[in-house]
Amino acid sequence: MTLYPKLILDALATVIYAGTKKNLVESEMVADTPSINGMKVKVVLLFPRDTDPFLKSTVKAAEAAIHYHVGKEVEVTIETEFKSKPRPEVGKMLPQVKNIVAVSSGKGGVGKSTVAANLAIALARLGYRVGLLDTDIFGPSVPKMFHVEDARPYAVEKDGRNLIEPVEKYGVKLLSIGFFVNPDTATLWRGGMACNALKQLIADADWGELDYFILDTPPGTSDIHLTLLQTLAITGAVIVSTPQKVALADARKGIDMYRNEKVNVPILGLVENMAWFTPAELPENKYYIFGNGGCKALAEEMNTPLLAQIPLVQSICESGDAGEPAATRNDTQTGLAFLNLAQAVVTVVNRRNKEQKPTKIVDVKKG
Repeated sequence: MTLYPKLILDALATVIYAGTKKNLVESEMVADTPSINGMKVKVVLLFPRDTDPFLKSTVKAAEAAIHYHVGKEVEVTIETEFKSKPRPEVGKMLPQVKNIVAVSSGKGGVGKSTVAANLAIALARLGYRVGLLDTDIFGPSVPKMFHVEDARPYAVEKDGRNLIEPVEKYGVKLLSIGFFVNPDTATLWRGGMACNALKQLIADADWGELDYFILDTPPGTSDIHLTLLQTLAITGAVIVSTPQKVALADARKGIDMYRNEKVNVPILGLVENMAWFTPAELPENKYYIFGNGGCKALAEEMNTPLLAQIPLVQSICESGDAGEPAATRNDTQTGLAFLNLAQAVVTVVNRRNKEQKPTKIVDVKKG
């Protein structure tokens, strides 16, 4: 029996690639003329990317088609190539990002996303290159806070890869799963799906050069936090809490998570949000409706700085809902508070980098 390329191509033309609903030849996935050496055949198949969900099944189907249509005695080797370069491996992602800061809270409702958004804007106003990633897959809020709910990031080709182009507003590069899902529908994903989506927003996006990459993390502790710790070397964490005792108890748990010996991410400091209430008509008055001094005491107990106390004023909520965060202005009490927070974060990050070793990515081995 004599083999020749058309026999092999005819066999491959019977295999439908699920990604295009066309056969391998029509889909232009046969990268080169099949190589034949006696009864040995080598075929190179070209796939869009290394994470193609149909890769394994397509390779098996191509091998089976050659055996069925050409002969069982044919020795088939199928190699794969990719139009898009593979995703960088863990440890080599975001090579142009200098500092990664996780903004976390032990519980929801303490204004963590408000603090993360305003911190990012304030850092940009200080002249730094800033990115903000909304890692709360199940409750994304960044699109609303920046008034970019209708934005739909597109892909750009760069260095042989198709990368998501972040949305940019107020000098901050933004990405959120909220740009890719229906905002009126609950995101019902299993943990693995959510974590894979998060990895895409990190590794498959064109973040470019950044001085600060702010991660707005979900409240509490979850698979998302573990994915972040296993994917990125986080420079440090900023913990947000209100002065209430129940919030402080959860903030303590959040600190413990980062200080766990397997995690070992430095705590940059605490932010006391809703520290006091100041009515618009009485700007000099302070009403400690959630208690007084709770975060200061916790900061002293945990031996970490209290970076800022953010007052509770109606304008914070209104500006956030309107997509004009408080940090965009410096003529308000809260706008100045967030600028001061940004300056404090720059100071503690510089000190941390000078005095402590770089954070290592968490390696969780299955046991």
